[in-house]
Amino acid sequence: MLYEYLKENYADGEPIFVSDIVIEGMSNVNLRQQFKVLTDSGRLSRYEKGIYYMPKKSRLKGSVGPGADMVAYYKYISRNNQVDGYYSGYTFANYLGLSTQVPMKVEIVSNNMVAKKRDIVIGNRTFVIRRPITKVTKENDKVLQLLDLLKNLDLYVDDDNDRAADLLEKYIRINQINRECVDSYISQYPDVTFRHFYEMRLDYVLA
Repeated sequence: MLYEYLKENYADGEPIFVSDIVIEGMSNVNLRQQFKVLTDSGRLSRYEKGIYYMPKKSRLKGSVGPGADMVAYYKYISRNNQVDGYYSGYTFANYLGLSTQVPMKVEIVSNNMVAKKRDIVIGNRTFVIRRPITKVTKENDKVLQLLDLLKNLDLYVDDDNDRAADLLEKYIRINQINRECVDSYISQYPDVTFRHFYEMRLDYVLA
């Protein structure tokens, strides 16, 4: 029963979190026993405690599973159509093109982190996970990601403020961030966030 459920709901190589699985008529004890049986038989592989995957066949490597970045994304940012976090810091600044510095550690802000900040090792990579200033949802993740960046904008931007403003304007337009959403959260951030927002003239971009 469990294997059929997994085949219907997960792709090969996709992280499977035991905590997400609810099958009518199957207790938690029985569910974990079934995971063990499937793992012992080779139909499932264990990535780490509570996380499994159905091995994906590869001509070069045989059976392969998810990479550390995928597991981190599923664990801390989004899975099952629910958003719990976003990339931040130099990771996000580099993605936008604001910074050419490639961070050694991927930075993430996530609801799934109780501590203010913690280094988490997944596979062979280290991720810096921070708890958010307010709960992250699919409705507010983009505006929180923007405000989080603006809070420390001086770290990422050199003297080319016009280019930085253009990149931030593009991000706002693509993600349809509006004035009401910014006004709802900006007061929860340090004053420097507000200053950077207006120095970049981003208020003129908002709908």
